Amino acid sequence: MNKKQKKALARILLAATVMAALSFLPVSGAIRLALFLVPYWIIGYDILKKAGKGILNRQVFDENFLMAVATIGAILLGEYTEGVAVMLFYQIGELFQSYAIGKSRKNISELMDIRPDYAVVEQNGSVKQVNPDEVETGSILIVSPGEKIPIDGVVIEGSSTLNTSALTGESLPREAAEGDEVISGCINMTGVLRIRTTKEFGESTVSKILDLVENASSRKSRSENFISRFARVYTPAVCYSALALAILPPLASLCFFNIPPQWGMWVYRALTFLVISCPCALVISIPLSFFAGIGGAGKAGVLVKGSNYLEALASVKYVVFDKTGTMTQGVFEVNGIHHNKIPEEELLRTAALAEMYSAHPISKSLKKAYGKELDKSRVSDVEEIGGNGVTAKVDGKAAAIGNGRLMERLGIAYQDCSQAGTVVHIAVEGSYMGHILISDRLKPNAKEAIAQLKKSGIENLVMLTGDSRTAAAYTADELGIRNVYSELLPADKVAKTEELLLQKGEKGKLAFVGDGINDAPVLSRADIGIAMGALGSDAAIEAADVVLMDDDPLKIPKAIRIAKKCIRIVYENIYFAIGIKLLCLLLGAFGIANMWLAIFADVGVMVIAVLNAIRALFVKNL
Repeated sequence: MNKKQKKALARILLAATVMAALSFLPVSGAIRLALFLVPYWIIGYDILKKAGKGILNRQVFDENFLMAVATIGAILLGEYTEGVAVMLFYQIGELFQSYAIGKSRKNISELMDIRPDYAVVEQNGSVKQVNPDEVETGSILIVSPGEKIPIDGVVIEGSSTLNTSALTGESLPREAAEGDEVISGCINMTGVLRIRTTKEFGESTVSKILDLVENASSRKSRSENFISRFARVYTPAVCYSALALAILPPLASLCFFNIPPQWGMWVYRALTFLVISCPCALVISIPLSFFAGIGGAGKAGVLVKGSNYLEALASVKYVVFDKTGTMTQGVFEVNGIHHNKIPEEELLRTAALAEMYSAHPISKSLKKAYGKELDKSRVSDVEEIGGNGVTAKVDGKAAAIGNGRLMERLGIAYQDCSQAGTVVHIAVEGSYMGHILISDRLKPNAKEAIAQLKKSGIENLVMLTGDSRTAAAYTADELGIRNVYSELLPADKVAKTEELLLQKGEKGKLAFVGDGINDAPVLSRADIGIAMGALGSDAAIEAADVVLMDDDPLKIPKAIRIAKKCIRIVYENIYFAIGIKLLCLLLGAFGIANMWLAIFADVGVMVIAVLNAIRALFVKNL
């Protein structure tokens, strides 16, 4: 409990004690009024002040105005205890709300704890501690055990284990050694690391994540926008209704039935009506539900960029997957060389030299399989053709290394492969030299993730990949995905996604899950883009609406379950709050409900709704 909350609690206890003592004093009239104004002022001066400011600023109709009018009216009618009690219980509800919001903010702040306080920079043989914003790209950082890695970079000396739990929600540490890329926000656990920075702090992973979290509340869901519009119309409507309830029935009884008007009774009913009608439960609990949902998801390693995306995620009916790096590990290995017309080593050398400038995982696997140092002087005129492969001059000869589309494009007859995997064809001087078979492995939890998605009610699971038909069919069969489209260029993936968007209908949403590097166009086009394996991927963080901070496919169904739980809580609060208020408003208008029931309809309903809202924080066992 913070200082402000402790002060509010002290006021509540003091006002309650004074009110309880006054209730037993045998005094009446002006003295009793003066005495009860003491606890009323102790507990309600801030509400009266806010109501006054609202009137001066011409923003009259809010909960402060409703509370001020209802309690002052009750006191003027001689209902001193009820007037003070309404304000007292309202403040109890406000304190409870503040505590609940603080708890959900604490969950967010734990995620924000990834922000580094300083960076230790090595310069000219000495080290100094500086602000991370001052560190330039290419600087050498020293990160000791227990310190956060402040900026993305590459380990140039040392080895250690890294705690990534603040980023991924997983407690399992990761190993880091010389040559490994490391990202900001991780905590160095064991050895001292020397790291060469590859980015400035503003462009590093931790900075981008913090920016996403801090701005998530600005993207409101339809439910939140509805509640905001509802409150703007609802509050003045109930104020005028209460005024009509205080005036019209007494006048009608006098004019039509010649019965003396009972002004006191009808004014009391109108005041009760006002207390009941206060929309606190809705205005507070709905945004709190989304805030708690986003916080709980963040703690589980799922970054949601706004409550609108959380709402969309709960309505997902189609999930479309990329294959490589998303459902497979993206770690390619050469598993065979077939139909080769030149020695295997020469075929591998030609492919590795032509691919030496590419950072594609397949290129890396070819260079790794060759295993020898590559002489750049032997390669020239390198041209990378998106979705096809590479052409270059190797030892002065024209070489083409790529898929079947590249061979067809160059008019070269090639031999297909019956085995599952990615086939890299090699041609030299227009003649086919053979192909290299490269295979990938499924991620450990990929099958379980697909099974859980099916149990969650996902109507259609689709895989889109640029890989060969054989490799795509094999992977899809292993995973249990029936609909698979292979040999797609990036533009083809967008076009296929457009087709699926037309098929799915208006209510259901389509989510695309990609690795965030070459899938940015599809991530942007889908109803909701989910970046898989996005730890440190700028493209993923920029393009996706939901970022999974590790590469575990099980986070996909978990993210959907978190979203569904949050939306379920939102609608529970909407139906509960509106239903109870409508019932109590009806009872109040007919004089059945008194001020004590009104207190429950306002404060009690708000407390129950807030309690329900903070359930969205707890996502560990979902």
